Amino acid sequence: MNSKPDPLVSAEFARNVLDSLSAHVAILDMKGKILDTNAAWKKFAQSNDLKMRPDMTGINYLQVCSSSFGTSSKEADRVFLGITALINGSIDEFVIEYPCHSPEEERWFYMRATRLRFEDELRIVVSHENITALKLMEKKLVQQKEALKNREKELEIQKEHLEETNIALKVLLNQRDKDKEEMENNLVCNIREQLFPYLKMLQSSPLNQQQHMWTEVIRSSLEKIISPLVAHFSALQLQLTPSEVQIATLIRDGRTTKEIASIQGCSVDAIEFHRKNIRKKLNLTHSKINLRTYLRSITNQ
Repeated sequence: MNSKPDPLVSAEFARNVLDSLSAHVAILDMKGKILDTNAAWKKFAQSNDLKMRPDMTGINYLQVCSSSFGTSSKEADRVFLGITALINGSIDEFVIEYPCHSPEEERWFYMRATRLRFEDELRIVVSHENITALKLMEKKLVQQKEALKNREKELEIQKEHLEETNIALKVLLNQRDKDKEEMENNLVCNIREQLFPYLKMLQSSPLNQQQHMWTEVIRSSLEKIISPLVAHFSALQLQLTPSEVQIATLIRDGRTTKEIASIQGCSVDAIEFHRKNIRKKLNLTHSKINLRTYLRSITNQ
């Protein structure tokens, strides 16, 4: 035989369950009046002296929200509209996150209000849950994300600086290579044009055997000095005489035979003779290749 549950025992059990919750819970009637609150609600309201969270029953929660002012007035207005909508039946649930900071600490709460039918009466159950730990974690994650973004910007700036430095370094290295090549070319040119002609004249002059040996040693030593540099020396300077280099340069620059003869102070026939020698030394004797075009190609101009 089933026995009916004791109403007193059931009421006491419900009260114990309500007071055991960490959420701050209040029961409102359909006019917004507080009918009951749990222990967490009372404790929080008393310890924080909050007008928006009265701990006494019989207080109209809607009136408290509508009369709120200051930093919490915006959230109070939203709560007033939300609970009003619940009472009117236009919504079944209302939720909101809001800050509730104290002088000692930052706090955030999650409010949830729902409709509840009890003994043919409609009630509004309001609960506030402390979500400070979650919000602080979110805040920390946002700060870390912002710090990471700033670090990425710093790395991007460093990358740009490194690229600019690398470009500058390449320019300096290229210039150094050009300067080195120019210095080597000048050395080869000076030895070939200024030393070798006099050395050749000296070897052709009356010398004894020992003097001939000395001049040959000098010539051989000079050849050894310039031999590693010859690979970087220009094709014109290696194959042509100084006079032919001058004429080839004028041809490359677009001067006519008559103009070159005037500049060099010689006849047109002499320039034509040099042109034939230049083509011969450059292996162009039986070729239809234009001499000026070829000279421009081998001197990169």
